[in-house]
Amino acid sequence: MDTITEKRAAFRSLHESGCFAIPNPWDIGSARYLQHLGFKAIATTSAGFAFARGLPDNGVPRDIVLAHIRELVDATDIPVNADFENGFADEPNDIAENVKLCVETGVAGLSIEDSTGDKAKPLYDLDYAVARIKAARAAIDKSGADIILVGRAECFLVGRPEIEEVKRRLKAYAEAGADCLYAPGIRTREDIAAVVRAVAPKPVNALIGGPVGLTINDVAALGVRRISVGGALARAAWGGFMRAAKDLAEHGRFDGFKDAAPHDELNEFFRADVERQ
Repeated sequence: MDTITEKRAAFRSLHESGCFAIPNPWDIGSARYLQHLGFKAIATTSAGFAFARGLPDNGVPRDIVLAHIRELVDATDIPVNADFENGFADEPNDIAENVKLCVETGVAGLSIEDSTGDKAKPLYDLDYAVARIKAARAAIDKSGADIILVGRAECFLVGRPEIEEVKRRLKAYAEAGADCLYAPGIRTREDIAAVVRAVAPKPVNALIGGPVGLTINDVAALGVRRISVGGALARAAWGGFMRAAKDLAEHGRFDGFKDAAPHDELNEFFRADVERQ
């Protein structure tokens, strides 16, 4: 795709029918490899990027996240959706300003969470959360960019695993202007289907971050339009690294390298990939 406008149009089209996987790279190399595999879009991962920076999830400052988003947009030819966390602000006016900055990176979509980061009160009151979504929507509309706004209900990730509350929040975000709805943490067929029904006909993003007994076809059959994996690919990479490093540190053994990707295969991929750019 030649232009940001074309990427954005293609991304919106993906949400109109069917179901697609939108995996989450954490750096340029992983993004380029996912593009090579034929995925039609990718999404950033706050956790995967934070761990690569030596920080906890949601611990990376806004401007570094913006630079990372722009880096992946510039490095790939497919649409990028930004995991924009909670917008890096509380106040709707500040959300609008930060969303404007995110739009300027060239993203095709961005998500806004309703989590506060405060363990005592982990979710924004619904009216305030809706105001934040409306502010994000207004900022996108003012920019004139065709960007998918994703409204996220974080209930299941912050200790409030109540599907009725998830549905109530996502319906409100849909009415406030979110194009796509997302409730990370829900896992059962029943809950996923309930969310799809609650916000229909708007598309739903499902997070599958582990072996939960569902395939892409299973999730698609429930009516989900897109499937992301969050930090799971990054954690899979960390899993191999940690096992090999611990084996080396604790036992003086190199057995953990047996499943490592071959140097020649990686080198050849990136050599050919550079030539294609």
